[in-house]
This record gives sequence, structure tokens and C-alpha cells, in this order.
Amino acid sequence: MLRSLLLVLLSAFVASSAAAGSEAARLVRLEAIGTVFRATFADGSVKQGRELVDTVLVFVKSGVPVRVRIAAIDPDPMDKTGLVFLHDFRIADSGEPLCDAAPDGQRTGFPLSGHATADNRLVAGGLGEFELICAAGALGKCVRFGYHPWETRPDGRSMRDYYDACVRMVRGDYCGDGHGWTRTGMTIDLYDDLGIQVSESSNDASFSFEAGWTPAGAVCVSHTRVPENVTLERLKSVCPRLARPEQCDEAAARSGGALLYNRSR
Repeated sequence: MLRSLLLVLLSAFVASSAAAGSEAARLVRLEAIGTVFRATFADGSVKQGRELVDTVLVFVKSGVPVRVRIAAIDPDPMDKTGLVFLHDFRIADSGEPLCDAAPDGQRTGFPLSGHATADNRLVAGGLGEFELICAAGALGKCVRFGYHPWETRPDGRSMRDYYDACVRMVRGDYCGDGHGWTRTGMTIDLYDDLGIQVSESSNDASFSFEAGWTPAGAVCVSHTRVPENVTLERLKSVCPRLARPEQCDEAAARSGGALLYNRSR
């Protein structure tokens, strides 16, 4: 059971403080604000973010309680905004990290308001509904890349669209149906028209334009990231809408409504 938690998202709907030695210390609501927890206790007191270090929470997964200790909370060294905080989640009974290692070695995570659908979109949820995200997975990487689903752009558009598009891109989910065609360890160069991410491979001849992305998957695909997993011809037969336009480049993807773009080898 604990091993499976390292591989899947833990949907948290019920939580309580393990330190609840009194009624006043009883946790009555736990919610995600950005990438930190806000806890409201029975006496009306509120603790948020780093105030919750060393708190042990009980999450219910498939009806089974799992005790998770917040060992540390630190700003994400990759984040330029100061809004992302990485939590060192530990299985309280063993001291083992809850999360696998991300490419930079971080075995951390954070909460995100809402819940992930079966096809890996993050949708709004009710009060206190959130996902416990590990930094190693696509849903964690895209927050760390700067696509914060809780934010709204100046034009009123939710950044959740950019976040979902990023998750499709990281997973190589061209059809937007939840099936990823990439493999662990693949290098991609992602960028957008907002300046959150800027292409770093424009002078590297080993990289070429791969695809443009929306929350529904790829707008068009120039080449597949891992041909051994799916060739371009096979992909077009699996997802016929990707057969057009025949020539896929950044301009074609932009005209098709792409929010993000990527290059790959």
C-alpha cells in the first residue's frame, strides 16, 4: 500500500492532526492555498505554510488511513516567483519520503486545490478538496516550471489552461486522452508566448520543433518524442485530428490555438 502511494496521487478529502490531544487542537478544515496548506482548528486558530512543519496529518486513501508528517517546507529553488513551496512529506510510521526523486533530486511535493481527472486535467473542487502532488510527476513539474493553476492572467484567463497544456506536453499526451507517449528521462525544451519559459535550444541543431499544446492535447505534431513508443504515422491513425495541418511548425501551432510549444531531439 505505501509503495503504491509513491506512484499515484493521493486525493485528500479527510484529514486530522495527529497531535490532537485536546478538542482545541482538533483540525476541522484543511485546504490548499497555492502550494501550501491552511489548517483551521476547532478553537478557531489558523496555521498556514511553514507553521505546519512537524504536523502529522492522516489522509484517507481508498478507505485506509495513511499518516504523513510534514518534515520541512522550503521555497522551491527553481521558482522565480517565490510562490512555490516544497514539502518534505514523510510516511510517519517509517520516516521514508512519500515522493520519488525529481530530476533535480528533490523528493518533495505540495498540495494543489482541486482534483485530477482520469485523463490528467486539474479541475476545481469543493472546499478543502485538493491533490497531494509529488514534484517528480508531470503535475508537479508544471507548477515548478511556472504554470500556477491557481493564478489568473491580467486578461482574466485562468493559468489552469496553461498548466493543463503543460501536463499534456510533459507526458507526451498528444491526443489529450490521458495516454502519455513519452518515457522517463526524455529532454524537452518548452516555451510559451508569455515569457514564463523561453526556448533554450534554438541554436542546437539536434533539437527541432515537436508540437504545440492546449489543455486538450497537441494542436499539431511535427515529430513524436519517442518513435519507439509511437511513430508519427501511427499517431495520426490513433488521433485523426492530428493529420491536419500536414506541415506542423510553431506558426501553424500558434494559429491553431496552442498555448505552449516544445522542441525535442
